[in-house]
Amino acid sequence: MDQAKTPTGQSVGQVAHSDSSANGATWQERYLERFYPLSSWRRDGTKEFFSLCERFCRGKILEIGAGPSNRTSDYLATLGELHGLDVDSEVLGNQALTTASVIKDRFPFPDSSFDACASDFVCEHVSDPRGHLREIWRVLKPGGVYLFRTPNKFHYVAMVSALTPHSFHLKVANRLRRYEGHDPYPTHYRFNSSRKIAESARQLGFTVEYLQLTEWEPSYGMSSRVLFLLFTMYERLVNSSSFFSNFRANLFVVLRKPAVGPLGSPSVV
Repeated sequence: MDQAKTPTGQSVGQVAHSDSSANGATWQERYLERFYPLSSWRRDGTKEFFSLCERFCRGKILEIGAGPSNRTSDYLATLGELHGLDVDSEVLGNQALTTASVIKDRFPFPDSSFDACASDFVCEHVSDPRGHLREIWRVLKPGGVYLFRTPNKFHYVAMVSALTPHSFHLKVANRLRRYEGHDPYPTHYRFNSSRKIAESARQLGFTVEYLQLTEWEPSYGMSSRVLFLLFTMYERLVNSSSFFSNFRANLFVVLRKPAVGPLGSPSVV
């Protein structure tokens, strides 16, 4: 049987074992430079998300799932007056927030309080997407937006996550990505496809202003050369045609609450 080929035409085994380096760089750095040179392939998903935030987030902003101090909160705080909430009390130590709240059910804010809501890798943890969207609708001002990034349920990472117990995620998720982050929260993936997002948004009265599926360098392949090369081939495939777009890793979405409802009345659920 023919060996799998990398995007450069070599077999996976050939590249995985050609590991000499004169400059002392790690194999991860060398592979990223080889297959994702900064000038062409490599892109930073977080910077892309921040760019989207800059386009749509102004005024009074609510970060949902803000967590402890982090890059997303720090950036959102430069765009407006940032408030945050989370189910974890760690949010109380987030220095970027004007106010921080721990929630269990309803958001602790009056109706029409915010110009924008944002969340970064939060929707996959939501067990009740309709309730989640309803609360966002309630606290958004007419014309306000909900902007978020979340994994696509049809990507291999989400599929493995959905088929394995949470204990597995605790053991391997950060190791595969080589992250030092906190333990991952349980995932549900009930609001994690382009079709489900569009359907749920429409049911509650939101319009889908922006929706894009993306796939970049394989962050989950950083623990193994073979995994890196296999996931790189996957990335090249799903980016080769829009036909494969529904198998890309992440969804970038902006939903807008209409400025007025039917016949000019304020929009309501």
